[in-house]
Amino acid sequence: MQRLSRGKPCDITGIAGYGQLDADGGVQWPWVDGQLPIADSKERRLFADGRFFHADGKARILFDTPRPPAEPPDVDFPFVLLTGRGSSAQWHTGSRTGKSAILLKMHAQSSFVEIHPDDAAARGIANGERVDVSSRRGVAESFALVTSTVSPGTVFMPMHDEQVNHLTAPEVDPYSRQPSYKYCAVQLRPALR
Repeated sequence: MQRLSRGKPCDITGIAGYGQLDADGGVQWPWVDGQLPIADSKERRLFADGRFFHADGKARILFDTPRPPAEPPDVDFPFVLLTGRGSSAQWHTGSRTGKSAILLKMHAQSSFVEIHPDDAAARGIANGERVDVSSRRGVAESFALVTSTVSPGTVFMPMHDEQVNHLTAPEVDPYSRQPSYKYCAVQLRPALR
């Protein structure tokens, strides 16, 4: 597993200085250092030209039976990690909101993970304590935010935290190829000092 700290640089938008993305036609999801160069990737921004993969170029609405999550919680990873916008000041990858001094002041300056009070108590985790959030792919260090706004058995981290990209599963929707970055199984423990 790759261990990341808050200060380690990671280009989650696939651009070093916001020029590479436009020059190479874009990518659909966050970019991790060490991946193939964008020019060699087959996963570009789909349908940017307004045409879909049908003879008439039009989109099709597909209906499919809902599938269970690709990675349900288990004994080793008992929590469901949900990700999403951490505050109203964060949008998309932060490529625009990250340039606004006002919006930067409005969101958390440190990585955090929300955990239900019952789950925190069962693990001996106090509000504000450093914790390790681990998945089958990596470990991220964060601060615990003990709150009843999350359900027992789930934890929440903002998707704009670069560490989250290293925790989530590489599953994609079979039709749209959109990544499933909003759900995976994790473990949560007080951080090793």
